[in-house]
Amino acid sequence: MTSILTPAFIFFLQEASESRVGQVMHGIKNPDLSKFLVIGALLFIIGVAGVLTRRNIIVIFMSIELILNAANLNFIAFSRYLQEIGSINAVAGQVFTVFIIVVAAAEAAIGLGIVIALYRNKETIWVDEIDLLKW
Repeated sequence: MTSILTPAFIFFLQEASESRVGQVMHGIKNPDLSKFLVIGALLFIIGVAGVLTRRNIIVIFMSIELILNAANLNFIAFSRYLQEIGSINAVAGQVFTVFIIVVAAAEAAIGLGIVIALYRNKETIWVDEIDLLKW
């Protein structure tokens, strides 16, 4: 009797696994809002950890860029979500993202200038050793 049930059981497991794989593939091809928010939260956490734990000023600037990119991802995800549900201001997130990209480019240019000036004066890029504002 087990030889009769075994092929049916194997067929049932195969159907269950194929439907699960199909669901996973559909979820990968059509991500919902929560997946974007989780990725944005992870980027934000990595950026904050980089700002708080690193001493190299260039790594700190890169961590700030990660934080800004996490905000951009969240704005674009909410913009897409609002567009899907038919909201009036669906492009507001995209407009905010463009402004953040402009601010990030300005921050990178000014930050690089500050880093070059500090390196010429102090010959270091470590935040702990930069003490120009001390008496």
